[in-house]
Order: sequence, then C-alpha cells, then structure tokens
Amino acid sequence: MKKKALITGITGQDGSYLAELLLEQDYDVVGVVRRSSTVTDERIDHIKDRIELVSGDLLDEGSLRQTLGEHRPQEVYNLGAQSFVQASWGQPVLTGETTALGVTRLLDAIRAVDPEIRFYQASSSEMFGKVQAVPQDEDTPFYPRSPYGVAKVYGHWITVNYRESYGMHASSGILFNHESPRRGLEFVTRKVTNGVARIKLGLDTQLSLGNLDAQRDWGYAADYVRAMWLMLQQDTPDDYVVATGETHEVRELCEIAFAVAGLNYEDHVILDERFLRPAEVDLLVGDPAKAESVLGWKREVEFSRLVEMMVESDLEALTRQLR
Repeated sequence: MKKKALITGITGQDGSYLAELLLEQDYDVVGVVRRSSTVTDERIDHIKDRIELVSGDLLDEGSLRQTLGEHRPQEVYNLGAQSFVQASWGQPVLTGETTALGVTRLLDAIRAVDPEIRFYQASSSEMFGKVQAVPQDEDTPFYPRSPYGVAKVYGHWITVNYRESYGMHASSGILFNHESPRRGLEFVTRKVTNGVARIKLGLDTQLSLGNLDAQRDWGYAADYVRAMWLMLQQDTPDDYVVATGETHEVRELCEIAFAVAGLNYEDHVILDERFLRPAEVDLLVGDPAKAESVLGWKREVEFSRLVEMMVESDLEALTRQLR
C-alpha cells in the first residue's frame, strides 16, 4: 500500500523539492495551503497534476484536524512558517503565531487524530544565533538573535516535548542555510544571484547589501530535503543538524556569483545600512556528523556549483522575460 505524506509549506522552496522526492519514492502527496484568492504555486506548477492541495492553516487547529482526519497520512512534514528572518522584527507576533505556536497546533492535531503519524519539524540554524560553540551540533546551546530564531526554538522544544511526553515519532532537522534557484528573492543568496543577472543584462548597475562579513553554512535545498525524509524512516525519532560543515562569507558569495557572469563584485556591490540586522548572527557553521553516520546522508552539490546554478537560472529566466 502506498504511503501518504502531508506537507505544510508545500509551495515554498523546501516543500517543492520534498514533494518531488516523495513522488519519486512513490508516495501520495498532500500539500496544505492557506485559503487565499491567489495561491503562489509556481514552484510546484510542474507537479500539480500529481499532488493534492488542500486548505489548512497553522493558525487554525480545527482545519489541521479536519485535514488529517480526511487524508490520514503516515508522515507529516511541517515546513510552513513565516520564514524570512528580517521580516520577523517587523512582524514578531505573527512570526510567533505561525513559526512557534503553529507547531503546537499541528502536533496536538496529530495527537488527537492519529498519534502514530510520523512528524518532521523544520528547525533552523538561526536557533544558535550568538553561537556558543563552533561548529554547532545537536548539543550546542541555543541563543537566538531574532524573533524568528526565538520562534524556531519554541517549535523545536515543543517537538521534543511531545516526543517525550506522548511517545510520538517526532523529529527535528536543524537545517543550516540551504539555497536553490527556487529561493525567494528576499534571501541574500537569491538577491545576489538575481542582482548579478540584472546587472549582466543591463537592467541595473548596483546591488545594495548589508553585512558582507557575515558567514553562513550554505548547502543545496534538494540535498537537504533528503535528510528530512531519512529522519522519518528511522525506527527511533531524534534531532539532527543538517549542514555542509563549511562556512562562507557573503563577500565570497558575491565574488563567485559575479565571476560566473564575468563581472567584478567590487564594481557593483554597495553597503546599505537598511539591510543590517538589529542583532547580527555572525558565524554559523554546522557539524553534520550525526546525520551522516546515523542517516547515511551526505550532500552532493558543492557551494561554488550551487552559486553557479543559481546565477545561470536567473540569467536564463530574465533573458526569457526580455525576449
């Protein structure tokens, strides 16, 4: 009998790649989307005829219970959230309602409908914030530096709490930054690669950025969703850091991205204080040893190749638009 998986946040970057992976594994895939007059579904447009989209909202536990009761999935992947760190200062309460309390609503709905459902929570490296150890692993204390990071810490610990209190198969993936051509334009990686494409094609001359010295552990989103799936195939639920173990400055990201287009980033990138965070996270780098040894997970795409893929995709997309 085919397995069925339910994904919140299916229209996002990770949701689209996870849906593709699950379809490859012969799952029936159900995606939860908020009821809206317009659904932003370009990331899943190519697989919409192979998945089922249903209305539901992390702000409404009743809708979650109804969806779980109707579709009876064996696995639930909670990727839905207000996931842009910068926006969390402007919308801290909404961020808390969706990114923190939304996890509780979903876990409680699962407990009420079918506690045998296996649950994945999308935790985040932003929980480490002002890092207490380098590199960060599953035992590194959390010190979040944004409303988003604080909300993710809540979501992480409530997942642990339901696992330990109710014996639920609930796992968290502490994912470090993961990017792709499907990343939103508000994120720095895509902002850079799209900016490079616009400058190369003569649409812009400059790219405004914040802290070029900030360091991140960047991987490829399609690699990381494999780790999510592997977590729910284990006999025992647990938490795992998913990362590359390498760190790169925003400056290096710019250098590689502009070079792909035959440009020098120093001729085009300018510092704009509007993009500096009130409390910066300077160095995030994860230790994926546990995920590699227990799950057998390993990344396949290197950082420089990831940046090349993103620039090439943005150049191709913008060129099509200009024709």
